Amino acid sequence: MNVNDFKINKSNSQKVSVITCYDYSLAKIIDSTDIDCVLVGDSGCMIMHGYPSTVHATTDMITVMIQSVARAIKDKFIIGDMPFLSNRSGLETAMKTVDCFMKAGAHAVKLEGVDGNEEIIEHIVKSGVPVMGHIGLTPQSVNALGGYSVQGKNSKTAKKLLNEAKKLENLGCFGMVLECVPSGLAKTITDSVSISTIGIGAGPDTDGQVLVLQDMLGMNCEIKPKFVRHYLKGYELISNAVNTFHLDVLNSQYPLKEESYK
Repeated sequence: MNVNDFKINKSNSQKVSVITCYDYSLAKIIDSTDIDCVLVGDSGCMIMHGYPSTVHATTDMITVMIQSVARAIKDKFIIGDMPFLSNRSGLETAMKTVDCFMKAGAHAVKLEGVDGNEEIIEHIVKSGVPVMGHIGLTPQSVNALGGYSVQGKNSKTAKKLLNEAKKLENLGCFGMVLECVPSGLAKTITDSVSISTIGIGAGPDTDGQVLVLQDMLGMNCEIKPKFVRHYLKGYELISNAVNTFHLDVLNSQYPLKEESYK
């Protein structure tokens, strides 16, 4: 898949599937699947390193994750997530981040928010780098938003999100993530722009869907947002496997003779 396919898929009413990934071993599995796109998200600082929010992600951290994923992914569209404040520290800093990501193996970058980012987005696009926007719940702004909550629930904020979506389109973005917005608003936005909308907690009518891989695999049993569907009981399966290995070691059932060298 390449950047042009987003527009083609939208015109053909064909959905786009996006999954996050942050490491080589899981990227090898993703590469063998039918998934369309891989987002190397700033959520990797939480999933892989245990930080409490995405504000702890850095350019170096995400660059390493993109490199790891790109070594395994051959035919998927890879999007790198611009980390906290990387696009708010001046044009030079932003372009250094973009440069790192593209040389690491990304095919596009994703950038949260619109207000104050217009010049940066336009410059990146005109530099020949595809940009995906991100509106609604923007996790990097969680402190300003007052927590993780649905955005656009009243007419004023809904209108603001619609205007932001149209602005992203006019700035040259090829698509945008709509996170945690009412499904009716997400449909209105999707129908109002010519670029692709990728939903997460935004209902069924967006042009595509994205989920965090570990959430989809049921690896996190502590938090389950309403929009997350577990396609595997990953936490239970892995925990059981590790405990079985532990018992086999205690009972001298591993390694067996056929698993040992003569």
